[in-house]
Amino acid sequence: MIRLALVRHAKSDWSSPGLADHDRPLNERGERDAPVMAARLAGEGFAPDVIVSSTALRARTTAQAFADEFGMPVDLQRRLYAASGSTLLTAVSDAGAAGSASVILVAHNPGITDLAYALSQERIQRMPTCAIARFAWDLGTQEWSAIDSVEPVEWSLDVPR
Repeated sequence: MIRLALVRHAKSDWSSPGLADHDRPLNERGERDAPVMAARLAGEGFAPDVIVSSTALRARTTAQAFADEFGMPVDLQRRLYAASGSTLLTAVSDAGAAGSASVILVAHNPGITDLAYALSQERIQRMPTCAIARFAWDLGTQEWSAIDSVEPVEWSLDVPR
């Protein structure tokens, strides 16, 4: 069984108009939501082997909340900043090919929604900020590259409330 949690970064702060997009921090709500959602994922029994994240500050900060909850480091990848769904899928497949059976990926829209939409067989239409789309496939860890062509045995979408 392989498992994937797609996480859209938490709500970001737009109060500094001159700040580069890559450097935008989380706002107060985002700072509050990220650890809550990480705890909810852990409470569901999700146990990641790796956490992969975009290098953008808002994604890194969100990923760090998950890393703190699970007691593990974050693998920061510049290619995930503003990445397409197919680039995100490649990053997930690469993490799986390295022997991971369970991956958390933290990234941005529209790519994260595009990937969740494809993996859920078009059932997940939108990934709000700090949403978590969870998937499981009855495949061996060597088969991560097939997840976009095989229907998951389970999937869910959780959003902050």
